[in-house]
Amino acid sequence: MLFEDLATELVTQVFFSCNTISDVLALSSTCHRFRKIYASSQRLAILETAAETQFGPLEDLTQLITNNASQPAHIVRDVPFSAALLKQIVHYGRVAEKWCDIYPFKKWKHNYESRRLLTSDELHRLRRALYRSWLYSRAFHNRDHPRELRATRPVLQKRAALLHNWSTYELAEIADVNAVIREVIHSNICPSNGTIARKFKKRFPDNEHSLLFNIHLNYPPLEPAHTHNPFPAQYHISTHSLSSHFHNTPTYTSRHASSKFNLVPNHDIGAEGWGADIPHYYVIEDMLKLDPEQVMWLKENAPLKGMVEGYVRSLGDWFENNGETWVQTLELVLSERGEDVGEFMGGIGEGELGVAVCGE
Repeated sequence: MLFEDLATELVTQVFFSCNTISDVLALSSTCHRFRKIYASSQRLAILETAAETQFGPLEDLTQLITNNASQPAHIVRDVPFSAALLKQIVHYGRVAEKWCDIYPFKKWKHNYESRRLLTSDELHRLRRALYRSWLYSRAFHNRDHPRELRATRPVLQKRAALLHNWSTYELAEIADVNAVIREVIHSNICPSNGTIARKFKKRFPDNEHSLLFNIHLNYPPLEPAHTHNPFPAQYHISTHSLSSHFHNTPTYTSRHASSKFNLVPNHDIGAEGWGADIPHYYVIEDMLKLDPEQVMWLKENAPLKGMVEGYVRSLGDWFENNGETWVQTLELVLSERGEDVGEFMGGIGEGELGVAVCGE
């Protein structure tokens, strides 16, 4: 029997077995009959099942998508599935897929002999942790939470209430993902002077040129208000919105573009360093307030320090010298549960807790 001659009920089950939205759309384009079956009353249910498999858990993703200032972040919202919601799910899910690709390289950066592909369950946990970290960042790392309010009791209780929604094992997954995000910022977006020097020496071992590091963070002047471009004009950054960049399919050239070592002629690579150990630590703490989409955008589109500085400057005065609050809130919640913070972090480092757990 030919596939197109199968009973409608069986074809419908094939639709429900598709693992990605692209597979569903491809199958629906096979013939007129399959198109009619797809366009039936089961269409949204089919798409929801595929979206759950590809980008899930949708329960956590919808909490992120629907978060706003009108309702506390820890309140769980029941959101009906719709075509409009699906568009947002695909947008956020594509960002999550990029982090799923990066995770093995950063998780096992040093013990690379242990590097491997993630299982479907691990990918599910990684996306869940990423959505929850993203929700925390969106809810509490914004201009409504300046430095002066971060340690006040009401704000601490709001942050802790969100973390109390999740078990200690799930908090370990979030901490694991946040460590990967920190590594991306540390190595790719805001490298320290030492990191720049090591990379330069590795790339040009015979070069005796002495790098000149700038110890100050000189933010470039803002563009005139009518331009709405937070980046210095000499870098020719597009004035499209941040989200629009994620709808562009990356080309071979963009994926394999020249590094900052030869991107600008006659440019002293020492100017790309973000300071020595102590000042660099506070830079990273500030940058950790960015959500996963912003971090990924900077990694892919801002290879030079001036570009990153321009973007940070565009966020407003609340961002500078106002570090992330995740670690502080995590320690508070763990202490309230009677957990040892040292053992908790050690378990993540040894692979006993987190997304990718040893022995699974």
